[in-house]
Amino acid sequence: MIKVGIVGGTGYTGVELLRLLAPHPGVELKVITSRKEDGMPVADMFPSLRGHVALKFSAPENAHLESCDVVFFATPHGVAMAQAPALLAAGVKVIDLAADFRIKDTAVFEKWYGMPHSCPDLLAEAVYGLPEVNREAIRTARLIGLPGCYPTSMQLGFAPLLASVTPLVAEATLIADCKSGVSGAGRKAEVTALLAEASDNFKAYGVKGHRHLPETVQGLEAIAGRKIGLTFVPHLVPMIRGIHSTLYATILPEARGTDFQALFEQYYEGQRFVDVMPAGSHPETRSVRGSNMLRIAVHRPDGGDLLVILVVEDNLVKGAAGQGVQCMNLMFGLEEDTGLCQVPLLP
Repeated sequence: MIKVGIVGGTGYTGVELLRLLAPHPGVELKVITSRKEDGMPVADMFPSLRGHVALKFSAPENAHLESCDVVFFATPHGVAMAQAPALLAAGVKVIDLAADFRIKDTAVFEKWYGMPHSCPDLLAEAVYGLPEVNREAIRTARLIGLPGCYPTSMQLGFAPLLASVTPLVAEATLIADCKSGVSGAGRKAEVTALLAEASDNFKAYGVKGHRHLPETVQGLEAIAGRKIGLTFVPHLVPMIRGIHSTLYATILPEARGTDFQALFEQYYEGQRFVDVMPAGSHPETRSVRGSNMLRIAVHRPDGGDLLVILVVEDNLVKGAAGQGVQCMNLMFGLEEDTGLCQVPLLP
């Protein structure tokens, strides 16, 4: 059994990790930390876990994380990089759900996250945890920087186009129009997340620049092997879970004869958690709610030169905790879908 610890288990990604890991056949939950809730039964905070998780929260200094095989960090940015060196030295593998190990350039990280990076040597070693792109590197990794929720949808939506040796679309003018439910902002007291603020409302934010932009560009350029340009505009929509990304790319004249539906189907053939839907489909966020599935539909309106890719995912599962479990399975030699075969919730 894989002995698992979770640092920061009181947020939405922390409780989602618990929901997925509690019934996982290859996992033994050993510890979950929270300084403020030290000694409180986890099920008292999250009654949905009654009968499934018997642990109590532990203060970090009493958690003995070094006795785990793998530790997930479901914490604010900056926490994982402070604790990862000691854990790795003790032979513990680390999966960070925050941004500490996503961006390879420390100057870029410091610009967007407003803090110095304390272990750039580990940043160079860290593997970006997008299994559909980095599966083999994840298998042998000891440190994973898990992608953000928006970047997962954008990278998997654009990947089949950019992986082509010969460019198929105008790669300098890619556009991502993305919408997220309010849980993407985390479990904290914030005015914009209040029911009276977020309900019955729809708005864009971060148009001048969003911290998920450099991460996404880095990933897309790694897939393409060349420079790309991306305009990314996120929006907040009045729902709890889900991301819907509408991606736009202009088809190059020499690629007008390409069968893009077939291209996507071939690229994702055999990928357990990416569903390329039939031509003409319109995937809905509720079709992935509570699951690790990401669904894609490819459109070419009027047979013209604009390609429209629709991508949906649950931001807390494939966009966070579920993808973390997917990486853990790979790192420990388990079947990739172990513990992740939940059917999406409907309605």
